[in-house]
Amino acid sequence: MDQTDIKILALLQKDATCSVAEIAEQVHLSVTPCWRRIQKLKDDGVIARNAILLDPRALGLNLTVFVSIRTSQHNEKWTQSLINAVMALPNVVEFHRMAGDVDYLLKVVVEDMAAYDRFYRRLIGAVDLLDVSASFSMEVIKSTTELPLDSV
Repeated sequence: MDQTDIKILALLQKDATCSVAEIAEQVHLSVTPCWRRIQKLKDDGVIARNAILLDPRALGLNLTVFVSIRTSQHNEKWTQSLINAVMALPNVVEFHRMAGDVDYLLKVVVEDMAAYDRFYRRLIGAVDLLDVSASFSMEVIKSTTELPLDSV
């Protein structure tokens, strides 16, 4: 990957709806070589997918909750049941296995506290958990999907 590829990625991260012609112009390539580079980045798995980012508040999803999960079970069967349960909960937008005091961390978006309570009850009803705690986001100070490309 060279500097032209990095410029292409930076442009696509900001606006994936840019046409290949617009990108080509900005990176000083003709359209066909630019298109080939984008296709290679897709084929190589660097570009995982194209998506549209939605504003959660515009959709009434006004509460972001970080849910910490601790467990006393670390076997494959239990882990798979947790994965299945969490994957069935559409309000979970991120799901991480952690190192340290917390075993799993979920980022959950819901309408309000009542919706979070319904989510919580579904989660604890689906799988045996040692401890579940929640931290409620009061303000989003920074949120981006753009990965840093300066060290690539």
